[in-house]
Parts: sequence; C-alpha cells; structure tokens
Amino acid sequence: MAISNQTQEAERFGAMLRRSAELKTALAAETAQVLAIVDACEAAMRAGRKLIFCGNGGSAADAQHLATEWVIRLRGSQPRASWPAITLALDTSAVTAAVNDFGVDEMFARPLRGLGVAGDVLFGITTSGRSANVLGALKAAREMGIVTIGLLGGDGGPALALCDQAVVVPDHDTARVQECHITLGHAILTLLEDRLVG
Repeated sequence: MAISNQTQEAERFGAMLRRSAELKTALAAETAQVLAIVDACEAAMRAGRKLIFCGNGGSAADAQHLATEWVIRLRGSQPRASWPAITLALDTSAVTAAVNDFGVDEMFARPLRGLGVAGDVLFGITTSGRSANVLGALKAAREMGIVTIGLLGGDGGPALALCDQAVVVPDHDTARVQECHITLGHAILTLLEDRLVG
C-alpha cells in the first residue's frame, strides 16, 4: 500500500474516533433526558414490569445486547438477581411470521401485543427514527399503556413524536449513531442498576 494511502487511512481512522468522542461528549449534556428514562425504568421495575427492546440490524444486536445484560448480568462487580427484559427481534419464527402475515409495520407490534403489559417500558432503537417496524411497535405501545423510550439518530424522525422520552444522536452516520446508542444503553442500565440495588 502506498504511503499516501496509509496516511489517508490513518487520518480517516482518527477522524472516525474523534467524531465518536465528540458525539458522546455532546450527549453528556442530555442529563435530564437520560435521568427521565432511568426514572421511567425504575418505576416499571419496582412495579414488577419489564424492559422491552427492539431495533433493526445493528440496532437489533444492541437490543439483544442490552436485554441480555439486564436478564443475566451487566457488571461482574455488582451481584444481583436476574431482572426481566426481552428483545422483540430474538424469535425469528415470530418475526418472519408477523411480516409474512401482517406486514413489516407489525413485525414488532404483533408480538408486543402478546408479550407486553401496561407499565412495561419499550426501547425503540433506530438510527434514522424512520424504521417502519419500530414505529409500529411504538404506536402499539402507546395504545397499550407501555412507556415508550427512543434511542434515535439524525433529527429523531417520526419516532420522536411517539416517544415519552428520547435521546437523539445528532448525526446521520449509522456507525457513529450506533456507537452512541450502546454507550447510552450501558449508562442508562448502570444508573438503573445502582438505584435498584443501592
């Protein structure tokens, strides 16, 4: 590889990490929004309800990641019981049947109607704020009395109006937004865990 190409790649690499750091630093000012999300989750957990997560692609992986850390363990240094959380993208048979029988808008909404109850908390994770299946889930959650939380990107898209609380990563680069979403998810769950075990 030519030296000039290596130099360009090194510059691009540095720019990617700096942008990720800049976005996360900017999100540190969203304290009120984050604490409102933690409040909603705490109220749900103390009432015997659960956390529900949904998203597409990398956001589906984030949804599964966060649900797993809530059910199994977030931090090895913090012993606690298992707590209830699910991801709506985990069951491929249910997801594909919902899309086939009812359409993409019902991909998450249909299982949510069977698994969710009033007082649960739904996290809709979408880097664009425009994912049809996440929008469908947020709408269904509103109808059911489920608290709606958005981890969004860009300008929040139509998802923003469907969320009781949301944090919007102000960028359109999917990778950078997803990096912020998983950081936000970890921070929210860490604060929530400290409240519940403290």
